[in-house]
Amino acid sequence: MLIDIHVHTTPRRTLPYPGSDQCFATPWELIEMYDFAGIARGVLLPCTNPENVHTIQSNEEILDVWQRYPDRFIPFCNIDPRQCFNTPDADLGYMLAYYKDLGCRGIGEVCANLPFDDPRVENLFDHVEKNGLPLTFHVATRDHGTYGLIDGLGLPRFEQQIIKHPNLVWLCHSQAWWSHVSGDVTEDTWGGYPSGPVTEGGRVVELMRKYPNVCGDLSAGSGYNAVSRDPEFGYWFLTEFQNQLCFGTDVCAPKNRANVLVNLRNFLNEAVAANNISQQVYDKVTHLNAQRILGL
Repeated sequence: MLIDIHVHTTPRRTLPYPGSDQCFATPWELIEMYDFAGIARGVLLPCTNPENVHTIQSNEEILDVWQRYPDRFIPFCNIDPRQCFNTPDADLGYMLAYYKDLGCRGIGEVCANLPFDDPRVENLFDHVEKNGLPLTFHVATRDHGTYGLIDGLGLPRFEQQIIKHPNLVWLCHSQAWWSHVSGDVTEDTWGGYPSGPVTEGGRVVELMRKYPNVCGDLSAGSGYNAVSRDPEFGYWFLTEFQNQLCFGTDVCAPKNRANVLVNLRNFLNEAVAANNISQQVYDKVTHLNAQRILGL
């Protein structure tokens, strides 16, 4: 069984991406893609932060999709750190508890272009931890002209938040996170898709080893690249952190049928068939970890 820890959808056709005819796949398009790929269920992440999309979603929209297709989707909510009067004292826990009661199993994808240690962001983390929800986030390499929580090379700001929030389950995602599997990542490469052999000293390995609540969302080209750029490392990494990794796709449009929908699936299927990873590792990464983290 495959559970997709990271996907997006919209129940109606929306404004296409600039310069493209593509927009988010509709739920029925996504279900057809899931049937093709053998994916049982997917975690729906609302796009509520204005930095990363040209149309804004509501949590209610995602809940409506889940209620229509409860056997195929799992809802997350998303709260912008600037909501409720843009203050670090906002009672964001009130909203989180409300959406948790309605069925949301986590929060994300948090993409606000604010530093990890911004007081408003810390306030959000405080309330997420208190509500016992996992949090999916995107890392940004800079302020402005991009999206995601801002950190520096080596992810020092993120580590400080891990220390401050020991009971928060982090679902880590994006190029700026996954490039850190290798110790030779640089200022020039950490925002992209580095290729070639993985070297020792990667911060992802260090942080996941040090903090069991730090989990890897393997979705998108970034997650796939992290385990496939150096297959021998990938097999070791999947085995070493078999309790902290989750399969994902990050399908954002119907055209993703040809790449992010199947790339990681194929890599994992081939790895287990060739005994490069065990069946136990495969089962944990593809669905058991997601079931445990989300309380399914």
